[in-house]
Parts: sequence; C-alpha cells; structure tokens
Amino acid sequence: MLGKDYAPFSLPRRSSPLPRREWPIAVGQKVRMQLPLVVVLLSAMLAAQGPVRAVVPPTTSVHASRFSSPAVDAGDYVYVSGQGPLRPDGSTPATFAADVRQALDNVKAIVESAGLTMENVVYTQVYLEDIGKYDEMNGVFADYFPKTPPARAVLGVARIAEPPVQISAVAVRSLADRRAVIPPNYPPSQSASPGMLTHDRLFISSMSGSDPVSGKVPDDPAAQVDLALDRLQAVVKAAGLELSHMVFVNPYLTPDIPTRVMNERYARRFEFGNTPARATIEVSSLPGGAHIEYTGVAVRDLGQRKAVRPKNMPPSPTASPCVFAGDTLYCSAKDGFIPGPHGGIYATTTPHQLRQTMRNQLDNLEEADMNFSQIVATNVYLDDLSDLDLFDQVYAQYFGDVLPARTTIQQIRPTERKPDKQDHYPGLEQVSLIAVRRQPGH
Repeated sequence: MLGKDYAPFSLPRRSSPLPRREWPIAVGQKVRMQLPLVVVLLSAMLAAQGPVRAVVPPTTSVHASRFSSPAVDAGDYVYVSGQGPLRPDGSTPATFAADVRQALDNVKAIVESAGLTMENVVYTQVYLEDIGKYDEMNGVFADYFPKTPPARAVLGVARIAEPPVQISAVAVRSLADRRAVIPPNYPPSQSASPGMLTHDRLFISSMSGSDPVSGKVPDDPAAQVDLALDRLQAVVKAAGLELSHMVFVNPYLTPDIPTRVMNERYARRFEFGNTPARATIEVSSLPGGAHIEYTGVAVRDLGQRKAVRPKNMPPSPTASPCVFAGDTLYCSAKDGFIPGPHGGIYATTTPHQLRQTMRNQLDNLEEADMNFSQIVATNVYLDDLSDLDLFDQVYAQYFGDVLPARTTIQQIRPTERKPDKQDHYPGLEQVSLIAVRRQPGH
C-alpha cells in the first residue's frame, strides 16, 4: 500500500514497496512608557530561542497518548499532534458536530498550554472518515477562527484512531508578520485561508484539481493535476514567492489519478534534484469530488532553503529526501524500502519494516548532521490501524524524553500481504518527519 517517496516517478505502492528589530532610544517619560513593550518583545524572542520541549496540558484538558507529546514547542513554532473527539475521561460526544468541536477544543487546550491562542494557529490538517461530513465540519471550524482562519488541508481516510475526525495543527509564536494570502479572484472562505504567511514561511491550504469558482473537476487526470498545481502556484505567487521556495509538498490523490501522470506533470514544475521534500499519499476521498490536491510549506528567504541528499541516493525529479527551511528540516515520507541493486521491501511485518524506515530516515538526518532526538513531529501512515500497538513498540525505541508530536492514520483499505514474483512485500507503514536543529534541553 505504501512506498518511499524518493524515487523517479514513484508513489506509495500496493505491490512494492525574523529580521532584527531596531528599537528607538528615548529619554525620560518615553523610556518608562516603552519598557513594557520592550519586555514583551524580549520575552517573545527568548521563548523563540528556548529549548525544544513537550507541551503537556493538565490531565483534565486532553486525553493523552503514551507514544507522542500532545505538542512540541520548537521555539518559533508549536507542532500539535492529531486530536480526535475523545474527552479526558475517554468518552465521546453524541453528534458529528460535537465531535469536531471536541477535537478543536483539544487543539485549543494544547495551544493555550503553550502560552498561545487559536489566533496563533497557521495550519491545520483535518482527516475525516466520511468526506460527506465536510460541510458540517466546515461550519464548526469557522466558529473557532472568527478573524483570519489558518491554512488547511482536508482529506477522507479509511480509519483514524479516534473516529470520525482527527485534527492536527501548527502554531507560530509571533503574530508580527502573520497574514492571510489570497490570490486574485479566489472565492472567500470563513473556515480556511488559501495561504498563511508568517515571519519566515508560507503555509498553503490544499489546492484541488477542480475549478476554484465553479468547483468542476475535469475529466482528464492530467488536466486535474495541472489545475491543482496552477492553484498551488497562484498562492505562492500571491505571497511574492516562487515554487522554488517550496520545502515540502503533500500530494493527496485517489486511484483515479495514475501515478505516471501525476509525477510527470509535477516534475515539470521543479528543478531536477532540487525538488521539495514530499509525502505522496493515496487517500480514500477528497472534498468536492476531487481526485488530487496539493498542500505544503514554502520558506520566504531562498537563502534559508537547502536540499539534503545522502551520497548514496541519486537525484530525483519528484522529491528531495529532506529540505531545510532555516533551522527546520522537512523530510520526505519513507518506508521499509531497501535501496540499491535489487532494492525493495523484504520485511514481512509492520515492526520489521519500521526498523528499515527509521534506518532510511537516519541516513537523511545524519547527512544534515542531525539525529532522532531533534525530531519534533511525525506523520505515520499505516496499512492497517490494527497494527498500531505493534508499530508503537518499535517506534518508541527511537526517541528520548521529548516524544515528537504525531498524527497517525490509515488512509485506504489494507492491501493483500503476500510477496510478488521478486519476493518483494507491500509497504505496511510510512513515516514523514520534521526536525529542528536545536537539541532538547539546550
């Protein structure tokens, strides 16, 4: 079902695997009046430079997981784990709208525990088991972001740990340069901004292969891909950037979009060997009947962008293994694929495949002179959510005191678990990650 996203024209497979501020110097009464502002600004700067730490709300606020932090405060940004509708006592609401509210209340409790508000949220991912509930979810969402809603991606998946909805988030500590990015002629929305600009990054909502005004989806898969990429590029340009500023992209697609078509059209938009990191995920459904959508992150200063590629990996037209945005490293999704001659997935179980996945990610981290202790967030994709306990037993061995924030889903139905003619097994898990250069505790 899953596969490594660093290879020429590859997809998840079923059968294979802040600029410095100048403060004016005043005298007398003016100094005393400006001191509170200076104190606030200094406090914000110190918080941004502080150690990476787990954000753990009071136990009465959020149901906790043993294998992830509710959120990780990485200084400039706070990464919030996927939150479902579970209350701290283990119960769930009675209606779907109440489920969404509870999930957002859980996000809110975590964000507030980090000393922020929902206004600081700049990006969210929403996973629905029933994409038909999209409009209902949308209505609730608008209540939590009455001013400027964050960028957002929504997708339909087969299973999530706490059905029927899961919501993850990214919050920025400084609101100084936070603003919505809206391309010309883009339809207004009260629940999501097309893009959200911060002091150093651009977070982009999922842009689907449908007409932004009429919502019509073209019949031709290539036309759908081009339309989605055109919409992504329009947001980037509205922010004053180019696609070359992209550091990470999530293509979400249904089986209606052929792998070859998606990759061939995608590769035309980026410089060979210097593409963004990427996690290509096949999903059960997308809003509005779309079959493909793109979401991602761009860095504002191109001088802060640097692609990372281990020496034993050839350049790819579709994905760089990892890309830096300043001190933050975005890494492509990896699975248990063993590279090199006769490469493939040979491990037969989820735990064994995960060990190879983490070996693959370690190659990337070491090339960036980093390690597992610097990972602040992961996205985990499982072939079968029933394997979660087995997965976690291995996953937990790779991290120290600060567990990364994490989102875990099963995006499509499980694949048949048997080898092909080359003795390759299907991919049963896949992990993408975000790491930050600062060491925990330093």
